[in-house]
Amino acid sequence: MKHRAARTRRQSARPGGSAAAPRAGTVGEYSSPACYLHEVEAQPPASAEVRIKRIYEAADAADGYRALIDRLWPRGISRQRAALDAWLKELAPSNALRLWYRHDPKRWTEFGRRYRAELRAQRAALEALRARAAAGRLTLLYASREPRINHAVVLRQVLLKTSRARPLSAQS
Repeated sequence: MKHRAARTRRQSARPGGSAAAPRAGTVGEYSSPACYLHEVEAQPPASAEVRIKRIYEAADAADGYRALIDRLWPRGISRQRAALDAWLKELAPSNALRLWYRHDPKRWTEFGRRYRAELRAQRAALEALRARAAAGRLTLLYASREPRINHAVVLRQVLLKTSRARPLSAQS
């Protein structure tokens, strides 16, 4: 957060407030090349809000854009009750990964690593979801009974650019 505030101050001090890279010879713009790379990488806007929710919970107007991210349609849910804006099967874990994982808590860390690797191939779909989150609230829907160790937690972290695959609360 410290870097983001400093970057905002530097941008507003520039004519036009542009986010252009510093000119050669500018002293003090960035402390190191590593900081520079961190500051120019694609970052979600501070206003991006991504929630996760079980599809079996009632739809709410506060959900915003509702996207189902399971490969299989959830049992007992009609399309009308689901009230979906999108069904993003391509962002769900592959069948092989899903069958390997089987919601075994001992495999959670490895599942997160493997799922992130699968998501790297879905860059366009991830960027589209980031744009949706920037435009308004995005709710990722999943069918798992496990609110803390499921693929929606990992996908949310990827969308928000967090670095560790640790369980989060379902409504965070």
